[in-house]
Amino acid sequence: MGKRKARGDRPRRFVLLAAGLLFAVGLGVLAYPHVCQVLFDQQARHDESAFVEQRDGALGQGAVDPRLDELFRLLTVENERLAAEGQAELADPFAYEQPAIDLSAYGLPDNRIGYVRIEAMGAVLPLYLGASEANMALGAVHLTGSSYPVGGPNANAVIAAHRGYAQAALFRDVESLREGDEVEVENFRETLIYRVVETRVVDPGDFESVKIQPGRDLVTLSTCHPYGSNEYRFLVICERAL
Repeated sequence: MGKRKARGDRPRRFVLLAAGLLFAVGLGVLAYPHVCQVLFDQQARHDESAFVEQRDGALGQGAVDPRLDELFRLLTVENERLAAEGQAELADPFAYEQPAIDLSAYGLPDNRIGYVRIEAMGAVLPLYLGASEANMALGAVHLTGSSYPVGGPNANAVIAAHRGYAQAALFRDVESLREGDEVEVENFRETLIYRVVETRVVDPGDFESVKIQPGRDLVTLSTCHPYGSNEYRFLVICERAL
């Protein structure tokens, strides 16, 4: 009698075990994006801190790599040229453009020119030159043909990112930004602080909205819109504060 009862308990134990495994798998699937985001944020903030510490330490000791001074002059001259001659080379950042300058020649690996910090979104993203598909999978990118992110009186640096994917949110929460929110661009020379002045939704081919505006030092964030679609572009226009 006792043996029959033990055999009858086996299917029940199997069902409970299977249910437990399915629950664990489901919990893992739900937790995966959150865990990936936490790891992405930790790595990005660690790398950003190291980047800024190394940069500021070199500046404080007067030990800046001369190649970086050369790079700053090059990018400044290029921004002046763009302001004077126009921006015929602009293209949609999601068409995957290659960078016009190889930063590795100036001691900056992976064509990473710095970081973008947006506290209102809780975002810190590495910033790469060239809106290539590979770079856009890693963080934010500078749009080739727009002003380089080194500031200036006639500049509009366009910074693009996806509206998130499994590993990171990126610009997913860009619609939460409000007028006055700060956007920090930490390049190889200094930290530039901008404030949001306007948001707008435009067609992918509307390049007039991201061109240089005479006398203004701007950064424009660009991403797909609406969330989950590639139909439009959501722009956040930011003006230099410091």
